[in-house]
Amino acid sequence: MVEKILLVDDEEGIRKVLGISLKDSGYEVLTAESGAEALRIFSKERPPIVLTDIKMPGMDGIELLQRIKEERPETEVIMITGHGDMELAIESLKFDATDFVTKPINDDVLGIALKRARESINLRTKLKEYTENLEELVEDKTKKLVEAERLAVVGQTVAAIAHAIKNITGGLTGGAFVLEKGLELKNEKYLCQGWDMVKGNVAKIKGLAIDLLNYAKEREPDHRLCDPNRPIQEVYDLMLPRAREHGVNLHIELDRGLSEVLLDPEGIHRCMLNLVTNAIDACTDISCSKTGREVTLRSSKGKDCAVEYQVVDEGCGMDKETRDKIFQRFFSTKGSQGTGLGLMITKKIVDEHKGVIECESRKGKGTKFVIKLPIKDQTSGGGVTR
Repeated sequence: MVEKILLVDDEEGIRKVLGISLKDSGYEVLTAESGAEALRIFSKERPPIVLTDIKMPGMDGIELLQRIKEERPETEVIMITGHGDMELAIESLKFDATDFVTKPINDDVLGIALKRARESINLRTKLKEYTENLEELVEDKTKKLVEAERLAVVGQTVAAIAHAIKNITGGLTGGAFVLEKGLELKNEKYLCQGWDMVKGNVAKIKGLAIDLLNYAKEREPDHRLCDPNRPIQEVYDLMLPRAREHGVNLHIELDRGLSEVLLDPEGIHRCMLNLVTNAIDACTDISCSKTGREVTLRSSKGKDCAVEYQVVDEGCGMDKETRDKIFQRFFSTKGSQGTGLGLMITKKIVDEHKGVIECESRKGKGTKFVIKLPIKDQTSGGGVTR
């Protein structure tokens, strides 16, 4: 492909002589007798190399250089100077001229300047190709890494669900065995025990399915203007019989001065239910000999939030290593009795509310979970007020 070069000089003789020399060197030569004409040709033809005189009437070579660099910075511009124009030549280099040659122009010197210009163009082209290839390579590797991570997450999810189902089916098998023995021996006690075991594990299957659906479901919280005490009161009423059954004292402390706020009551109900369930379990953990029997639910007006919820227990507590993992996928402190979904879902719901959830816990000293929900702008569809 023949390379274009724009030759700019107000002297016709120089344009003719240089034009012939450049054509003999294999260039397609475009000529202009002024800076203004050169700009018009440059805008239309976009030659990669411009060879221009510094001193010209009207627009001089320095101004032409600046205008060309503004329009197309990668253009290689070689300046033609007289012996007395060395200061102008040096000034042109400050404006990113490629090189300069002096009059009378020596063909060898001009050839060296043009060679430098072509090398610069080739280097820039190779660098561009390399960068584009590198971007494609990075994009391809990124896609592969994302896919590998996705498959790893799917694998972890399947393994965790399979483990949970295995535990539940083990319980069902045990319950069925006790039921069969009850029928065989006509033992009412065995029948009742077996049936309770079956019902309990069926409830676990239902809970696992609901938890998985809740975690997988992408949705915006259904914000409604409501009493922030309502979800926590409902959870207290729901869990009080279970707490009493396990010998746990369940308390509630509500801030009755709270104003109505925008929140998703069903989502917050789910969060509080998960936290209270965990708190009761922590208080009945047989692995901790000093487990307390108190669980307290609180609501209050936070310092920088619309409402703050707390669930505090006197249970077995957690060490730092365990505490750092509680919001990870399928991590559970309950061994075979837990799926690790409860706190995952709780954090997901809190994140959907643009809120924060915090945990304070010490081994053998109990645990406190705090949920802080931001103030919502009631006039703009539930956006967070800054």
